Amino acid sequence: MTTPAPKLPRPGSPGAWLLASRPKTLTAAWAPVLVGTAIAHAAGSARLDVALAAMAGASLIQIGTNFANDVFDFEKGADDADRLGPTRAVQAGLLGPRQMRAGMVVAFALALAAGAYLVAVGGWPVVAIGVASIASGVAYTGGPYPLGYNGLGDVFVMAFFGFVAVVATTWLQTGTIEPAAFVCGAGVGGLATAILAINNLRDAATDVRAGKRTIVVRFGVAAGRAEYAVMVALAAAVAPALVFGFHAPVATFASWLALVPLAAAARALYQPQTGPQMNALLARTAALLFVYSVLLSAGLALGR
Repeated sequence: MTTPAPKLPRPGSPGAWLLASRPKTLTAAWAPVLVGTAIAHAAGSARLDVALAAMAGASLIQIGTNFANDVFDFEKGADDADRLGPTRAVQAGLLGPRQMRAGMVVAFALALAAGAYLVAVGGWPVVAIGVASIASGVAYTGGPYPLGYNGLGDVFVMAFFGFVAVVATTWLQTGTIEPAAFVCGAGVGGLATAILAINNLRDAATDVRAGKRTIVVRFGVAAGRAEYAVMVALAAAVAPALVFGFHAPVATFASWLALVPLAAAARALYQPQTGPQMNALLARTAALLFVYSVLLSAGLALGR
């Protein structure tokens, strides 16, 4: 018995824009802000206004990047009728390429508006971070040298969804560069990269046809599976590094509770998986990234 196709929103409707924004991916934007704010709280310098502005800016950059990915992947042929992943708005005819490009511009413009408050707090470095984040979001699948098509997507995700986001969030609230933020950035960025690893494993066949040279396309399925497992292990190493290296509370180990099902997901990847099963693993990884960040943040916050 075949599974009925999901009901799609009306073309051009708010539901079509909501689908294109990929709400489930926003956990990757929220996680580093939560963790960076927890580090600032442990240092006695947490600022709710800064945290909220950073959360808004990160969310809008993520949405703008999703819009860019939707239209550029369609134009490059990576999203076609054989796609195994969730519905993409342009490929499904829910939004036109011009509409999606306009939405991308609006999302990034709103991100700049949210960032204006952070510029008032942190000065010119925030401008540099914001411009680099938006440029990388566009360049992930667009421009003359798209990062995702040249095997650099994983580097982009680790850098911006891990180190840059956590360290910048902490710095904006404390005024100092906290070494612990780099450790936490590795864990959060690692799990965000694990999400990309599943995406690349699922889309390997269509990526080959589109000339998208991901790690899986370049080095094979085994490399993609190993990448996922290594990223989960990297996230697991954060708690002991914080406890034994930075005297963080033992409660930081609570973050491991989110890693148990992720370890099970890593094992599942070594068995044949259908498209829907891969989608379920991807959604589970995104959800557990957020759980991991909440538990890690709670443990860190006790350090004050």
